[in-house]
Amino acid sequence: MLEEFKPTWMVKSIYSVLPEQLKAQGIRCVFSDLDNTLIAWNNPNGTPELRQWMKSLSDAGIPLIVISNNNKRRVAKAVEPLGLPFVSRSLKPLSFGITRARKKLGLNKYEVVMVGDQLMTDMVAAHQAGVRSILVKPLIQTDKWTTQMNRFLEKRVWKLLRKEYSDLHWQEDLNDRK
Repeated sequence: MLEEFKPTWMVKSIYSVLPEQLKAQGIRCVFSDLDNTLIAWNNPNGTPELRQWMKSLSDAGIPLIVISNNNKRRVAKAVEPLGLPFVSRSLKPLSFGITRARKKLGLNKYEVVMVGDQLMTDMVAAHQAGVRSILVKPLIQTDKWTTQMNRFLEKRVWKLLRKEYSDLHWQEDLNDRK
């Protein structure tokens, strides 16, 4: 049960996930949570670092697709300035959104990675879908009210994870295995 929460990788920032490292892992597509992963939940414009990272993925031929629990209107408004495709109402921690997007693209499970900032939704959904996962630190330390309960529960899960898996640590990038 506890392993459902364990990410494949823990990288401090999404901007440190390099296309060449993804390709070396056989990853052909990145699925990403939206709020506090790609953009701060209270600032939908994104950052120059995000745009540079998106460009590096695009240049490498790696699509980036947003997988969000938010409704279609909210996600469409948020990603419109970024020009990203998305799946809304993905029902994370269930696997529906990830599986739907993966099958639509004709990709195998090992060719996809799910990036997110929450154990309770993003990491569990990745496990449920059978894809690898990257946990990143939230862009900002505040959350929408709907996420605050998850963060409370997440603290308890973290204690158990650290006790069970002593090798869990934040990495600088995918190759930083201490």
